[in-house]
Amino acid sequence: MRMRQIIRTSSLGRHVHSAPYAALVLSGGYEEAGDSGRFKVSAGNVVFHDSFEAHLNRFDARGATVLNLPLTSGNYYPPGIARVADPDVVARMAEKSSQAAADLLIFLVERCTIQFSDWPDQLASTLIECPSLKLSVWGEENGLAPWTLSRGFAQVFGISPEAFRARCRSRKALRLIRETQNSMAIIAAELGFSDQAHMSRSVKHLTGMAPQAWRCCK
Repeated sequence: MRMRQIIRTSSLGRHVHSAPYAALVLSGGYEEAGDSGRFKVSAGNVVFHDSFEAHLNRFDARGATVLNLPLTSGNYYPPGIARVADPDVVARMAEKSSQAAADLLIFLVERCTIQFSDWPDQLASTLIECPSLKLSVWGEENGLAPWTLSRGFAQVFGISPEAFRARCRSRKALRLIRETQNSMAIIAAELGFSDQAHMSRSVKHLTGMAPQAWRCCK
């Protein structure tokens, strides 16, 4: 991934970044739909991405210029959208040091309030918070037939709601494995996995490493 990208294509298909990073929009704009939700961004917005987060992008006709800054444990910022008043000052700092630019960005940003555009946004947010959600129940409560729910969500996020839920659960498991001392069995039960082995397979599929390896290297 290049630090400064000038993007003129209409879209980028769903893809995964293994390491956390911040995407600061210097000009133009686009819509991003991914594991952390859907965001409409323009110059001055920054989207923070966690490790192993997937998303797709749909760009405005003018395209976009984006500054990508790697994040470390020392300058971590929760996934989502934020805003900085003067993106150019961060871009100038990046010409000297990407690490210093990331530190400056973290210092300057203000978190944005997420606005839901429609029910796919609401469902994504609910699944992020509660990855054990029963989709059939949510659909009934919101007057959506199963086919409508599946097709409409996939049109926005490029993935079925079932697959999105599975990724949410795996990513939440990874976070709890790395940030808590809870046993693997307890984490698996809390997140609605059928058993610990199911969780282990899901985390390994997401990251390429077994859960215990992440606990050892946290």
